[in-house]
Amino acid sequence: MAALLHLRLNSSLLPSSSSHPSLRRRPCRHPAAPSTRISAKIREIFMPALSSTMTEGKIVSWVKSEGDRLAKGESVVVVESDKADMDVETFYDGYLAAIMVEEGGVAPVGSAIALLAESEDEIPLAKSQASSSSSSSAVAASPPPASAPASTTSLQTLAPSPPEASPVAASSSTHPASDGGRIVATPYAKKLAKDLKVDLAGVAGTGPMGRIVAKDVEAAAAAAVASVPSAPSKAVVGSVSATAPTPLAVELGTVVPFTTMQGAVSKNMVESLSVPTFRVGYTITTNALDDLYKKIKSKGVTMTALLAKATAMALTKHPVVNSSCRDGKSFTYNSSINIAVAVAIDGGLITPVLQDADKVDIYSLSRKWKELVDKARAKQLQPHEYNTGTFTLSNLGMFGVDRFDAILPPGTGAIMGVGASQPTVVATKDGRIGLKSQMQVNVTADHRVIYGADLAAFLQTLAKIIEDPSDLTL
Repeated sequence: MAALLHLRLNSSLLPSSSSHPSLRRRPCRHPAAPSTRISAKIREIFMPALSSTMTEGKIVSWVKSEGDRLAKGESVVVVESDKADMDVETFYDGYLAAIMVEEGGVAPVGSAIALLAESEDEIPLAKSQASSSSSSSAVAASPPPASAPASTTSLQTLAPSPPEASPVAASSSTHPASDGGRIVATPYAKKLAKDLKVDLAGVAGTGPMGRIVAKDVEAAAAAAVASVPSAPSKAVVGSVSATAPTPLAVELGTVVPFTTMQGAVSKNMVESLSVPTFRVGYTITTNALDDLYKKIKSKGVTMTALLAKATAMALTKHPVVNSSCRDGKSFTYNSSINIAVAVAIDGGLITPVLQDADKVDIYSLSRKWKELVDKARAKQLQPHEYNTGTFTLSNLGMFGVDRFDAILPPGTGAIMGVGASQPTVVATKDGRIGLKSQMQVNVTADHRVIYGADLAAFLQTLAKIIEDPSDLTL
């Protein structure tokens, strides 16, 4: 589903005085009648800001081609922000006259990426304007000759070039994941297709709106290998699971630029270093939680949802652990308990948010979590679905990790790392030796707001809820 995002559009050519006062206007003359002014409206389509941390965006694909008629509300372009791929709609009728930033190109937020003409007659004028703008920008940004080669290739090296749509492709049959002759796929799927030598034209997409995602490419590669008996077999993961996919061959010694998402993660991690943090660990017995999970797993309940629910219930009794400090001078007791959970996706990390986790029943919470994970891996999360967390969970227990410390996300008060639940020999209260399943949790917190006693009390409450989880299903 296309995101309801506004494209900022500016009028760049003339018209009546009733136009919006912020629109830029220029007079133009009809070539056949130099002495006659006409009213032409050509709007610049700008790179939108899709999140509060986004400074530049990458064009994943143009849903429409130059010359296509656009209706208000139609998707025009898919933009990769620092967190997700988002379909951007136009709120104007017109024609996509000129594309100024091609697929794979990167543009700063607020810069023009295309021109929208009000009528077909204005398309040539818009193309001319786009050409002149590109030429003037190139001249203005031209560095000394010695460094020219590096600057002219800098944008192209940010990501692998996606396959270009051939002009003759329009005459071929329509691909299920194509629109206007352009194949719609996630950036990682395109990179994977290039590495595995898979032709996207023959791949059917299973992502939102038929978009090709990584698992579609992997499945196509596996099918191709299976169809060639003489070729050596390859292990290709065709479905999402805790098992890591077969690593792709890399050329050692090469320098690989960050993707947009990796750049955002890097920025956030560096920013977190300015926050004074401390860490507290706790051991929790999970036998009762494991038994509950076995009983309700068939109803679609996930362990992640159970942990999020238990954490949210504990936070209701310790609101300071759910607080946040953003300016270094004050802190906020957040009115909602929104549990963000770290998820590894193609080329990065994102934290889908279970909003009001303390108020939602465990069955609805599990359904919501599955929906969020599917959207995250298809890079279709909306901003409010990943940037509204008040407390973060990071669970590596599924990979057998017994304990780890997580880095505090900027703007939040605490993050909890959850390790694997493992059989452990323990001494019981009556002095006997017993076997219990136990897991280690480690909380990293902002020491400007949260103190050691606060975390200790919170973890004691969390342990009581997990060791007697009957309230989780209410």
